[in-house]
Amino acid sequence: MMNHFNLSKAFYPLLLLFFLLSNIPLSISEIKNTWILDDYRSMILFENFGFGKHGHISIWVTNVSWMSRVENVKFNPSSMGFFIADVPSFRRIWNESLHDKTYCVLSRKHAEIILRFDHLEQDSTYRGSTDIDEPDEYNLVFGNCQPEFKVSMHVHTETYNLREGEKDFLSAGKAPLPKLYFLLFLIYAAFFIVWVIACKNQRPRVEKIHLIMGALLICKCLKMICASEDAIYVQKTGTPHGWDVAFYVFGFFKGIMLFTVIILIGTGWSILKPYLQEREKQVLKVVIPLQVLENIVYVIINETGPATRDWLTWNQLFLLIDIACCCVVFFPIIWSIRSLKEASKRDGKPAKNLEKLTLFKQFYIVVIVYLYFTRIVVSAIGAFLNYWFVWLVPVLEQGASLVFYGFIFYNFQPTETNPYLVIDDEEEENAAAQMEENNDDDDPFEL
Repeated sequence: MMNHFNLSKAFYPLLLLFFLLSNIPLSISEIKNTWILDDYRSMILFENFGFGKHGHISIWVTNVSWMSRVENVKFNPSSMGFFIADVPSFRRIWNESLHDKTYCVLSRKHAEIILRFDHLEQDSTYRGSTDIDEPDEYNLVFGNCQPEFKVSMHVHTETYNLREGEKDFLSAGKAPLPKLYFLLFLIYAAFFIVWVIACKNQRPRVEKIHLIMGALLICKCLKMICASEDAIYVQKTGTPHGWDVAFYVFGFFKGIMLFTVIILIGTGWSILKPYLQEREKQVLKVVIPLQVLENIVYVIINETGPATRDWLTWNQLFLLIDIACCCVVFFPIIWSIRSLKEASKRDGKPAKNLEKLTLFKQFYIVVIVYLYFTRIVVSAIGAFLNYWFVWLVPVLEQGASLVFYGFIFYNFQPTETNPYLVIDDEEEENAAAQMEENNDDDDPFEL
């Protein structure tokens, strides 16, 4: 038991790291159609992709047009074009461009040009492609050395590796993902079956919260099978064929239900008490709309890609909302801990309340560790992984989720002899003394 755990001291340093990690771009690995409208950025990132020995990039650019932002400036088409650069080179290019306003990326040796707009006219079409000879992680970028001109265009991109003569549209480090997600689907399906059996065997003790927990498992299970099918279709065809929509839908319900379950368990609803207080209802009224907004932003981020002008802003908004949800869910757990301490002074059952208090303190710590690990630690590890091992990120995240689910479902299962709530009569005096000692200490959960 952590008697002096301080939420504020542990939380705020990690918040800083969380925001720093928001600048890491996500990998986009499917066939993309992107519209650029009146954009004057000097560099626009379109793709980030891990290539093996036989990689290929193809670009089709149509409906190209431009407009001057400054009068009496001559347009030079060759000042615009697409190039690729490995990740270290792109970082160097980006840093140099920040310190030199006359910097032209298309003239730098680190940029491998795929196509320039040398002979383009209004509404012209151009195609460029290149084979990747050096396996590495590359960025596909549009460079504009005349930012006084706004450019509009439709860009179709295909990035893939060749494996045994077949196109593989998944990034080199994501090949294991279809099998991984399908394995997780089987695990959660078995998890759900075990939960149904447990609830059936303890039917008199099944509460509403246990039914909601079962529904959470169903949503998680369906999300995993959709993720598997999504990855399979992207790998083979470059597009998810609608599985991404199903993935977003079930992910939406899973996210809402997970935070709802954490809050309801944290309040002790239908386990310690059959009702919610007004302040606990207010927490739900805050978290559920935040989860709805978070899922909408998540869809926007994944469907627009990094070429969108406000893509980084959407990422930062997503992280901000996610942090807000993580903060809010702590309050009901802390309230339950304080209520149990107060109840110990009134009802004459110190041992029973001590065990419940232990359970909720452990639940509080586990929730913090789970949220920190999946939101911060996993992202930090992913930032330093070689692109061949990016599959480890979902392995770590889903592994932590599975352990977290196991903890919740085991400790709050519908059973009479919960291991955390079994009380030996001989422990009553010791429990009373320990409860008295805890009450005399400064309350680390005081808000």
